[in-house]
Amino acid sequence: MRIIAGEFRGRRLLSPRGTSTRPITDRVKQSLFDVLAGRPEGAMVYDLFAGTGSLGLEALSRGARHVSFFEADRSATALLRRNIAALGCEARCAVVAADVFACLCRRGRSAPAERADLIFLDPPYRFLVERADDLRELARSLADAYLAPGGLIVFRHDARDELELPPLALVDRREYGRMAVELLTPAA
Repeated sequence: MRIIAGEFRGRRLLSPRGTSTRPITDRVKQSLFDVLAGRPEGAMVYDLFAGTGSLGLEALSRGARHVSFFEADRSATALLRRNIAALGCEARCAVVAADVFACLCRRGRSAPAERADLIFLDPPYRFLVERADDLRELARSLADAYLAPGGLIVFRHDARDELELPPLALVDRREYGRMAVELLTPAA
């Protein structure tokens, strides 16, 4: 796994052994960022279910102002912190080592000082079946309190699974083998 373009182009990222995370391939990542064009530049980014940070660090390399990474798995969080340190970008990153649902779905939680322009939503594939209701609640919370006006959510999941996330509307969908990447915005 490596950074494809920008400030950290060509730098390798640590990735875990085994199947606890599903790192995105370089080809799919390049295609995704081609679709996003200049959107990461100057953006506030959230990388939800970040794993070792491949998507958020790619956005940072391409000019994102700040990335907040959310990851509950301890081993993935440890690798994420090492990847951030290896790139020397700690000042532009925040790591939230906690459950995304607990952090972003609590009712009565105050909104962040600054909303995200770009959110990567990359849950474990089994969540679309096991935690579909939680994902819907997360989508509502993101649209209501965390996504900036004009912001975009990039939702990666198994192409065989379908899950509507109201109040988000589909803008674009791409399939790469068994993987689907959907671009979502709040419905008008």
